[in-house]
Amino acid sequence: MNSCRGARTAVIVGAGVAGLTAATALAGAGWQVEIAEVNPSRVTSGWGLCLTGPALRALAELGLAEGCLAEGYGMSVITHVDVDGEPAGRARLPGLLGARRPAMAGIARPVLHRILYAEAEQRGVAVRQGLTVTAVDEAGDLVRVQLSDGTVRQVALLVGADGIRSSVRGLLGLETSLDYHGQMVWRALVPRPQWATGIHHFAGKADSAGLVPLSAGQAYVFVTENGVERSVLPETELVPRLQQILEGFPGRVEEIRSLVSGSTSVVRRPVLTAFLEGAWHRGNGVVIGDAAHAPAPQMASGAALAIEDGLVLAEELGRHTAVASGVEAFVKRRRQRCRTVVETSVAIAGLERAQRHHAAYPLTDAGHRLMAEPA
Repeated sequence: MNSCRGARTAVIVGAGVAGLTAATALAGAGWQVEIAEVNPSRVTSGWGLCLTGPALRALAELGLAEGCLAEGYGMSVITHVDVDGEPAGRARLPGLLGARRPAMAGIARPVLHRILYAEAEQRGVAVRQGLTVTAVDEAGDLVRVQLSDGTVRQVALLVGADGIRSSVRGLLGLETSLDYHGQMVWRALVPRPQWATGIHHFAGKADSAGLVPLSAGQAYVFVTENGVERSVLPETELVPRLQQILEGFPGRVEEIRSLVSGSTSVVRRPVLTAFLEGAWHRGNGVVIGDAAHAPAPQMASGAALAIEDGLVLAEELGRHTAVASGVEAFVKRRRQRCRTVVETSVAIAGLERAQRHHAAYPLTDAGHRLMAEPA
């Protein structure tokens, strides 16, 4: 019953990027997959994200890259601007889908999740909204999973893809800390300026800002607020406070600031990271994505790592007779790559806090070159 080629049944907790791509990859390999998602609806929080080259490469293996490029905004260049509003360099990211395809894509989170949901369900994945896991026990060669509606599943594999505050991680007896890095990150959905055909990053005297296109008509502004305590602001204060932060930037940020004034979609979140130093699994239960390794957003690689996790997990389970052996091989294959990305993102965050932007640029480029290597 513990054979990957025997009872190939799985429960995945979390219908985010990691959970949906893992479900799609496993279903494509012949697994019977059920997702438990605590959110009762499919409304996705967050405004947008960047699918870097490694993310697109992994999505291409699932047949989803072209759809994401068609509904997102393809680009290949990051433009850095210094504190005086002058160009500080352009970084061209590795094109992993070929020279004629964009190196990366900005995409709205609701659009990406619609694409991922559709593919998972087309492959037979059952998504149960409004459910999570409340208890996990070993049941011989299987995992006994109790859901929040009182029902029980006995499956060959349990996957915790439920984010940085993962409950599955705790249920499996795995522990890690969540580290705050003295930064609050802002996101605001705005109309895309015509000049924004790639990512723009603006260094400020205290903070940093940027713009990422999401489609022909939309983009999102990001601001990293440095040296602040974790706090929550009332909704009514978000737009005025974000505009105030952007006042200190010259050049094109003034246009971005005016766009923010009309935004009805602004969020502010702490920069948190996590890396599970010990085991990522217990028996046939494993955590993936941010539940195991959550980088700071400066590397824009959280989604890529999550998507890669799903593919690599399915690959390793296909190579091993025993589920536990496949899970162990997955962790061994992923640990160093994910650790390096998390550590690099933390180092970049530190350089930003110290206003050493010129030192951060090459570190960011090195991180993207690392991610360009095969997963």
